[in-house]
Amino acid sequence: MSMDENVILSLDALSMVFGGLRAIDSASMQVRRGEITALIGPNGAGKTTIFNCITGVYKPTSGTVTINRDGNRPERIQGQKPNVINRKGLARTFQNIRLFGNMSVLENVMLARHNSLKAGVFRSILRDSGTREEERKVIADSYEILRKMNLHEFVNEAARNLPYGAQRRLEIARALATEPFLLLLDEPAAGMNPHETKELEETLHMINGQEGVSILLIEHDMSLVMNVSERIYVLDYGRMIAEGNPADIKGNPEVIKAYLGE
Repeated sequence: MSMDENVILSLDALSMVFGGLRAIDSASMQVRRGEITALIGPNGAGKTTIFNCITGVYKPTSGTVTINRDGNRPERIQGQKPNVINRKGLARTFQNIRLFGNMSVLENVMLARHNSLKAGVFRSILRDSGTREEERKVIADSYEILRKMNLHEFVNEAARNLPYGAQRRLEIARALATEPFLLLLDEPAAGMNPHETKELEETLHMINGQEGVSILLIEHDMSLVMNVSERIYVLDYGRMIAEGNPADIKGNPEVIKAYLGE
């Protein structure tokens, strides 16, 4: 299975059939190392279904999902469980916010961080020095993620009390706590006001530029997509109808037709 070493995620002829409905129809796409890639399309095009196939929520009917974290060991992951895929370095957020509302902002990130820890149950009960050291490190690492995401002022606040845009950023912080090489964001700007969207745009550039995390983004906010993406794929009725840079996509008649429904 040869694969360009700069391609970290490859979907090849991916199909997903529910009953008689072909939700994804032989879709192929690639995400390259260090890039922000967007997946756009009208409502019901199948974008979230593709995310669910990548992250193990669904097992695709046919086709392959291949990851290549370090550039020399491609691995097919379709059909693996979500927690296994997450440990391999793919983290995602969802359209609907999924935070632990009664827990503090710091605890939300710590919980995500704990998933990638080595301390077993018995060590945690015994609280040996190794576990205590690990716990201190989790707190420090979690706080550092919150600082980068500009959420440190809310560190002890219950997550449900945060402003909407900050809750969205906390979701991304939780995803980052698992140390992914690829972050999959499902409509992160949904419900945001223009100021929050601008903050999100800066956050995405920071995660991608400073932290070196590649991003695959589903988004309806076209100005955000055009501002952050290097490559855009367009899905319509489960089929990929276009791919290219923002300028290519903006002027593509197929894309305009799909969106305006001519």
